[in-house]
Amino acid sequence: MSLIVQKYGGTSMGSPERIREVARRVQRFVKEGHQVVVVVSAMSGETNRLLGLARELNPDADPRELDVIASTGEQVTIGLLAIALHKLGLKARSYTGFQVRILTDDAYSKARILSIDEANIRKDLAEGNVVVVAGFQGMDAKGNITTLGRGGSDTTGVALAAALKADECQIYTDVDGVYTTDPRVVPEARRLETITFEEMLELASLGSKVLQIRSVEFAGKYKVKLRVLSSFTDVNSTDMGTLITFEEDDTMEQAIISGIAFNRDEAKITVMGVPDKPGIAYSILGPVADANIDVDMIIQNASSDGTTDFSFTVHRNEYKRALQVLESKVKGEIGARAIVGDDRIAKVSLVGIGMRTHAGIASLMFKTLAEERINIQMISTSEIKTSVVVDEKYMELAVRVLHRAFELDQPPTEEHLKP
Repeated sequence: MSLIVQKYGGTSMGSPERIREVARRVQRFVKEGHQVVVVVSAMSGETNRLLGLARELNPDADPRELDVIASTGEQVTIGLLAIALHKLGLKARSYTGFQVRILTDDAYSKARILSIDEANIRKDLAEGNVVVVAGFQGMDAKGNITTLGRGGSDTTGVALAAALKADECQIYTDVDGVYTTDPRVVPEARRLETITFEEMLELASLGSKVLQIRSVEFAGKYKVKLRVLSSFTDVNSTDMGTLITFEEDDTMEQAIISGIAFNRDEAKITVMGVPDKPGIAYSILGPVADANIDVDMIIQNASSDGTTDFSFTVHRNEYKRALQVLESKVKGEIGARAIVGDDRIAKVSLVGIGMRTHAGIASLMFKTLAEERINIQMISTSEIKTSVVVDEKYMELAVRVLHRAFELDQPPTEEHLKP
């Protein structure tokens, strides 16, 4: 008998019929002899609706009260799913995050899990219950309700799997696994049977929307085996989705490149004509960091006349604010000639652990883009990733031609594996 934690997102819980489908899927696993803990999100769109109501009353509402409101969406779905399971003849008990005692810090709307008291869950499982837990929420040391922010339900599922030492954590979404890239951009994209945590972490950080980065980080830290599946397949389907596991597993599907990620939400800023001297990078980026603006890619040009150009990227939502910070706090201080920007760029990234042992990956990437006359504005590399910034209008073309150049529509062969 295995202990399985299953997490279902908002689209999976979006209507009474969808909830019945989830209940039937859980019933199948119980009949197979597994113990099951289910973590659920609020119905799709419900959290935004609730927070919208609050902000109609006060755009600057108290974050504590916003968390009280936001947490109620999951309280509804755990009760509904427990009722649906009862209707199928299963024993089931629902728990909010604070009833489980998922202890978090007090950073409202983006709290981090500190500990989980799993004693009641273990007792219920031993008595033959399916345990249904509200995702996305917990409580701080003072008993205040907290929410975990974006991807919070995924994080709850992984954290419970870690605390319970579950055999597997299954993340059910509206896609049936992790693909070599977004099939909406490349119809030939291939679903991966397996992928390493390291690769999945890179893909999540680079724009892949299958899993939130926090849940992948948590799973990697606590060695929780993750599987991504679709809740929209037949409940009796034997489809195994994509297993996210560890590089040392000998059965891993080994490809040079596992996937291509892309992100449209990028903007580039260049500070021109700055003195080429020690400390200049801090003089530029220090005020940006103080404004709580995250910086991604950074490049500094070679100096020819004692000055240099310094470029970096930020999230597109932070673009105007970053420009304001640089104009008001940096330009005059360092004597920069000008500050220019472009909020119509995109980042395209190759990811694969095979890059560690194969030469020529970057050169093939650059050659492929050059043949399509796609100009590369910035480059960033790591051990298993190469990212480029291109004009936004060329992003989908770049993804398609790279996918074809690296033969990602084909399963890896012995030829692909040769270093």
